[in-house]
Amino acid sequence: MTQTDPLFLIAAIAAAIIIGLAKGGLGGIGTLAVPVLALVISPVKAAALLLPILVVSDVFGLWLYRRNFDRRNLLILIPSAAIGVAAGWATAAFVSDRMVGLFVGLIGVSFCANLWFRRRHAFAARPADLRRGIFWGAILGFTSFVSHAGAPPFQVYVLPQRLEKNIYAGTTTITFAAVNAIKLVPYWALGQLSMTNLRTALFLFPVAIVSTFIGVRLVRIIPEKVFFNFVNITLFVVSVKLIADAALR
Repeated sequence: MTQTDPLFLIAAIAAAIIIGLAKGGLGGIGTLAVPVLALVISPVKAAALLLPILVVSDVFGLWLYRRNFDRRNLLILIPSAAIGVAAGWATAAFVSDRMVGLFVGLIGVSFCANLWFRRRHAFAARPADLRRGIFWGAILGFTSFVSHAGAPPFQVYVLPQRLEKNIYAGTTTITFAAVNAIKLVPYWALGQLSMTNLRTALFLFPVAIVSTFIGVRLVRIIPEKVFFNFVNITLFVVSVKLIADAALR
């Protein structure tokens, strides 16, 4: 399928909208971008095409959430995610999309099941801690490198902390902005940032940017309970889709 095909353009625009909304603070839906575009092109090509859009959207997300973030989480997650990106780069020739999709999907479903179980019982908020943060940060970096699917590991670590809604959204945005910037070098080294992809990404930039501001607005007006329920349900749906895709390949 060519990049002028109507089905490709529909999927690409939908993916750009998803990216923009995620960068605006609706981080739970960001993992849907690659699967949506992978309906019409290979997952590897989809990830390569979307990275420049992610990076440009990150610039606006960083500005919008420059005052809303949890510093301790950032100091733990970003360095450990860099380790995960390096691991993804080193194993790029050996790890298949199917393996990563299955892994990420199982993490997401397990997390949602645990979270729903915890809601039936009284559990105190779990603070950020170094050991868990390094582990999940590395997983985040690895899965993000392969298929921009770092949201489930991120949420496994951060959601139990019960951060305030805007702090959670800002921490998500800043963490993934840093991870996406780190990914540029290995993606370029692996030849995945072609001029064709960059031209298509240029066309999609305005869609993602407008969607970023819409996402910020939605975060501000959606009640906190509804917001986190939406994030959790989206994570579950995406995770099930990743498992199904891996099983059917």
